[in-house]
Amino acid sequence: MSEAPHRPPGSLDGRGLAAGVGAYVLWGVLPLYFPLLAPATPVEIVAHRVVWSLLFCCLLLSATHGWAAFGRVLRTRRILGLLALAAVLLAINWITFVYGIQADRVVDDALGYFINPLFTVTLAVVVLRERLRPLQLVALAFGALAVVVITVGYGRLPWIALVLAASFGTYGLIKNRVGRTVEAIPGLAVETLVLAPLALGYLLWLGTTGDGTFAAQGPGHALVVASAGVVTAVPLLLFGSAARRLPLSMVGLLQYITPMLQFLIGVVVLHEDMPLARWWGFALVWVAIVLLTVDGLRAGRADRLGRRLTERALA
Repeated sequence: MSEAPHRPPGSLDGRGLAAGVGAYVLWGVLPLYFPLLAPATPVEIVAHRVVWSLLFCCLLLSATHGWAAFGRVLRTRRILGLLALAAVLLAINWITFVYGIQADRVVDDALGYFINPLFTVTLAVVVLRERLRPLQLVALAFGALAVVVITVGYGRLPWIALVLAASFGTYGLIKNRVGRTVEAIPGLAVETLVLAPLALGYLLWLGTTGDGTFAAQGPGHALVVASAGVVTAVPLLLFGSAARRLPLSMVGLLQYITPMLQFLIGVVVLHEDMPLARWWGFALVWVAIVLLTVDGLRAGRADRLGRRLTERALA
């Protein structure tokens, strides 16, 4: 399997950076796209996303001669199992995200992706057995306080945000672990293949019961629904490329692009309700993000300095 490109310590992969920025910008503007798919339900939309994404990935595999790599992934049980788990997490994330848009809760979607780095830090402690640095601990405390403030002040638990953070945070961890040996296109093709039988079966069931919207809303609607495959696959492919080319810390910094765009769309374009408790909650989350960013930059600087000192000592 292809390995991620090796680069000198301290250097930055320009293609990986461009891919990461592109992925997060495209995800950030999705709240303007999914209303076009109404009256399709979130589950129907996600089923179409899976089926059309798989077809798009097949075309890309043919164009890039990636079928051999795709086959190797299918024959490697450990990686196949991890990608199957990633696929389930992705489906949960997609359904929740689309539901948030259709329920006029785009700001909750944005909150989820703001919380995501805090959940990633929690995963690092629980799964990777890393020790929390003091600033990380303070950031997690601010994040937890933000959820409490929003829940008490707004009168309901921000479950959309919590599900989005947990599902995509775990998905990102898996992609980072397997991304060093699995290229973006074969990896996404396997993920969509895992979900395709369920998605196709659900769409066929909708068609037989007359509850599907694909053939009932005219050719324009059908074309927009079919385009979900490309709209879904392109940012995921860019993300997969960025995850295997960039340090996890850099991917973590770039991810703030998505929730900021979604937050602006929810507040400025869609005029969603922003009571005082919500503003306070977001303020606390933003403080947590600043603390995490400062801590990450400090840790990265110390790590680079340590490597340089080691190299000099061995020279």
